[in-house]
This record gives sequence, C-alpha cells and structure tokens, in this order.
Amino acid sequence: MSNDPNLIVRYTANERTNHWITAISFVVLALSGLALFHPSMFWLTALFGGGQWTRILHPFVGLVMFVSFLILAMRFWHHNYLDRDDVQWLRQIDDVLANREENLPEIGRYNAGQKLLFFTMVGCLFLLLCSGVVIWRRYFSVYFPIEVVRLAALVHACAAFVLIVGIVVHVYAAVWIKGSVGAMVRGTVTLGWARKHHPKWFRESVK
Repeated sequence: MSNDPNLIVRYTANERTNHWITAISFVVLALSGLALFHPSMFWLTALFGGGQWTRILHPFVGLVMFVSFLILAMRFWHHNYLDRDDVQWLRQIDDVLANREENLPEIGRYNAGQKLLFFTMVGCLFLLLCSGVVIWRRYFSVYFPIEVVRLAALVHACAAFVLIVGIVVHVYAAVWIKGSVGAMVRGTVTLGWARKHHPKWFRESVK
C-alpha cells in the first residue's frame, strides 16, 4: 500500500524504470529499423548520426531492449496466465469496447487483452533476437547461407511489424483507460480506479 490511504501501489520504482528502459529502446529501434527498412525512410538515419551509425546502433540497442524486456517478463510472467475468466472476458469483447465493465468477469492485475499482448510481445522479441543475430553484419551473418539470411530478414521485418502494431494498441489502451499512464509514471493508482478496473487485484492488494 501507499503512504497515502487513498492510493495503492501498482508499480514499484524498479518496475517503472525497467518499463521505461524497454519503451525508450523500442522507440529507438522502431525509428532506426524503419530507416534501414526502405530507402524512402532513410532520412530517419539523421536522428542517429547517419546511415553508418544507425546500422551500428540498431542491433546493440536491440540487445538492450531484449534484456530489459526479459527482466520485465520475468517480473510479470505469473500475472499473465490465462484462466476461465479471461476466456469469458474475450467472449464479451462487445462489453469491453462499450465500457460495460460491470458485465465482465472480475479482473486480476491484468485483463485478457493485456495478457495476450504480453505473450505476443514475448514471441516477437524472441523472433527478433534470433533473426537479428542471423542478419547482424559483420559479426554473425557470414556464418549463415544467404538463403537463411534472407529468410531471417523477412522474419525480422514481420515480427517487427507485429510488435509495432502491438505497442500502438498498448499505448492506445493505456490512454483510453484514464489513470493507466499515471500508474506507470507515479507508480500509484487510486483505490477507486483499482476497484473499478481490477477488482480481484484490488482485494488481493488491500489484504
């Protein structure tokens, strides 16, 4: 619990730092990746000091994001198991979109949508790491046949696309549910917010 009796701690300082390192790394990777993906977006390399620096920085920042997200995933893995309530929540997606939360099963720390996004991100980051190593010139790509490198490049682009879409959905949902962004900035939410949006987690937290 927070020192303020009207607030409840949702994320600790370490968890928030971990999240923002992952988020900043993602933005750098998305911009540098798009710059390298197609000539029409090459102008984005100016943000990183030119094409050569962009090519050098992209994979190293990728490693930072992977390690940061791995720590994040290990912190929250046990909160993201799907259960029967999550299946029912997905079946009532119309109520979710219409903000009829009173009709939905009680939600724990995360709802089914957040859990599915979590595992989508885990899968994408794994694919991005593996494919990124294969296409990483000058360190590793020379050890793979050109056909494998080309396939890895395709997998890397597809996984990056899915991840970017997933993050856009994540940001939109955070803005849509007022108080979510503040939770990741300040670390706390009001008791009313917790009771309304995550009642099961609220009861567990105030015991």
